[in-house]
Order: sequence, then C-alpha cells, then structure tokens
Amino acid sequence: MIITRKALPRRTVLRGLGTAVALPLLDGMVPALTAMGRTAAGPKPRLGVVYVPHGAVMRNWTPETEGAGFELSPILQPLARFRDRLLVLTGLDHAPAAQMPGDPAGGHGRITGAFLTGVHAKPTEGADFEAGRSVDQIAAAELGRETQLASLQVG
Repeated sequence: MIITRKALPRRTVLRGLGTAVALPLLDGMVPALTAMGRTAAGPKPRLGVVYVPHGAVMRNWTPETEGAGFELSPILQPLARFRDRLLVLTGLDHAPAAQMPGDPAGGHGRITGAFLTGVHAKPTEGADFEAGRSVDQIAAAELGRETQLASLQVG
C-alpha cells in the first residue's frame, strides 16, 4: 500500500538526512516502457542527500585518494555502478550547528536544523521553528522544473 496523502514534517525529514551524496536517477527507478525510459535525452539530473545522524566509520567512508581516480571505500562500494557520476564531500565543518550559550545540552535537533539550511536553529518548545530555505529545496526549484515531482523527502 502506498500512502499518498501523508505529509512528513520537515524536522522528520531533516532528522533522516545528512551526509551529502549527489546521485543520478537510478535506472531501476525508470520503468522501461515509460516516456522517460524511451527518450534519448534520458533522465533529468537529481540531487540525493543522505544524513547519517550517528556518524560513520570515516576510514570506511572516505576514499584514500582525492580526485577523479579515487578508489571506492567499503561503504561506497554499492555505488560502484555510478562511480563516474559520484561526488564525495568530506572534511566539512558546519559552524551553525555548534552549541551556543543558552542552547540545551545535546545537539541532534540543532544539527539537523542547521544541516541543509546553514542556520543555527534557535531553542524552542513551540511551533516557532524557522531556519530559512534549505539547499535541497533550492536545488529542487532548479532541477525539478521539468519533472512531475520536484522534491521527494523520505525517512
């Protein structure tokens, strides 16, 4: 059963996102007999973003070398088919996610709020949460102009 009318709260989505990995539309997602499957133009570019809330074993995530000739790390091995279109970003620091005076202990809420917006989420107990437009939605507005679904959040 596919639920089509259930909206996911933004916080739920941000909680399930994290390490940014740009992926193309996977061939298995396009049925062979659809219009997209038959066109020479092929699928439209997409952005896939993955959040790993409890981190990853970085020696198994990060390729040992930089540049186009990098060897896939153990965690990235399942993406070998898309290696020529894969971008791995590492070593980034996200200052808006840092704890500031007055912030409660524990950073998961603050970190997930800052992850795609670049904004330090203020402590709140109500519905007055606002962090601005997220980078995935900016990309969706541009990349999704010619698609049925500009943005899809799962998690």
